[in-house]
Amino acid sequence: MENETLADPPAFRLFSSSKTSVSSNLTPVAVDLPSIPTPVTSERRNPIAEAHTTFAGLGLSKWATEVCKELGLKRPTPVQTHCIPRILAGEDVMGIAQTGSGKTAAFALPILQKLEKDPFGVFALVITPTRELASQLAEQFRALGSSLPVKCAVIVGGMDTTTQAKALMDRPHVVVATPGRITSLLQNDPDLPDIFARTKYLVLDEADKVLDVGFQDELRVIFRCLPKDRQTLLFSATKTSDLETLLQLSSNASYFYEAYDGIKTVDSLKQQYIFVNKTVKYVYLLHILSKLEDMGIRSVIVFVATCRTCQFLSLLLEELGVNAVGLHSHKPQLLRLASLNRFKSGKSPILLATDVASRGLDIQTVDLVINYDIPRDPFDYVHRVGRTARAGRGGFALSVVTENDINLIHEIEAKIGKQMEEFDCNEKEALDDITKIFKARRIVTMKMNDDGFEENVKTRKKQKFEALADKGLLKYKKKKRKGKEK
Repeated sequence: MENETLADPPAFRLFSSSKTSVSSNLTPVAVDLPSIPTPVTSERRNPIAEAHTTFAGLGLSKWATEVCKELGLKRPTPVQTHCIPRILAGEDVMGIAQTGSGKTAAFALPILQKLEKDPFGVFALVITPTRELASQLAEQFRALGSSLPVKCAVIVGGMDTTTQAKALMDRPHVVVATPGRITSLLQNDPDLPDIFARTKYLVLDEADKVLDVGFQDELRVIFRCLPKDRQTLLFSATKTSDLETLLQLSSNASYFYEAYDGIKTVDSLKQQYIFVNKTVKYVYLLHILSKLEDMGIRSVIVFVATCRTCQFLSLLLEELGVNAVGLHSHKPQLLRLASLNRFKSGKSPILLATDVASRGLDIQTVDLVINYDIPRDPFDYVHRVGRTARAGRGGFALSVVTENDINLIHEIEAKIGKQMEEFDCNEKEALDDITKIFKARRIVTMKMNDDGFEENVKTRKKQKFEALADKGLLKYKKKKRKGKEK
């Protein structure tokens, strides 16, 4: 079976070489998976056994159980019940569990317990795909390790590189990083790779995204700095073909836990759609947002496809006096964190965001998720709406559908196994303020041109395009202009 998404040589080793029969090289070679003679240990949930499990019963120290109690963690979740003992036993672990199921504590608690016994240098490196998730993971490590003198560093883009390099040279116990920034620091400072020479744990959080083909060059650089006898932990809410291949290639000393079959995130979720003309899409969005109080909605995340759309809607809502914040990758990091904190604290009830907010962020009070732009991948839809259906709780997801989105909606419905209901909306009422909104749109368009946002988007898009081409991940041909010599 050929894995088309994995890059060419040089290969890199994911799991520890100290365990037998490990050959997990992420290269697009043909792999006859059924012939692998050493399948991993695999378990699924046992509700009866889990109901009587305590944190102490998992092998955690007294200080760890006390911290869990202080944080309101009364009983281990299934992913914690199954994975914590295996991590404490020294095994490589891959855990697949739905959003809001406590995956962070499942790897953070055993890492911190081992750290307490041997506190030295960079003990654990945690790689995660987004800056916001990196900040959240660091906060959770600090909270779970509050009774220990744990030093934690966040290494992400958008921040000063000199300060981050100095933070790494101070040898924090836990480093939480995005792949691009940590790779840049390792390549530009010859002294930094050595600080990871004794690292005991490598964690890939939202592993399906971290192992995406776009990050492979960065991962090779990172893995060269890590010892071969480390313990590798992979956690995700989605089991992709890449993760399945890694699972088959890992040794029988590795442990795999899948907490649920299929897509369960959306089972308790009310899912509806509204069909609109694409030229007045944002007019209907504003009408829906004006009805939040009538609908009993306290907070809402509006997901969009591009940074430009996110910026446009943010400025439009601001111009119309609507309290909302925006979150996208073209925004400075400090402003991104400020926007997220305003939303999480309830100061702003509306968050406009690209998919940087769709993964892993622990936001407890999201009542509504609006898909302003329909995602092209059904799994992205599941991750988005998972912001409101946390850990099996109920919620409401509304998709704004245009004539161009019909096939995408059908693919999503086929994946989740149910059809969406139509949202009841009064068209005349929705278009009442169209003149006022069109005037605000013209003002916002001028603002975006004046502050150089449009030009910045074009520049960054070109840079991203060229970077992908340099990595060999993008094939394109230059079109010759008419009249030019062939």
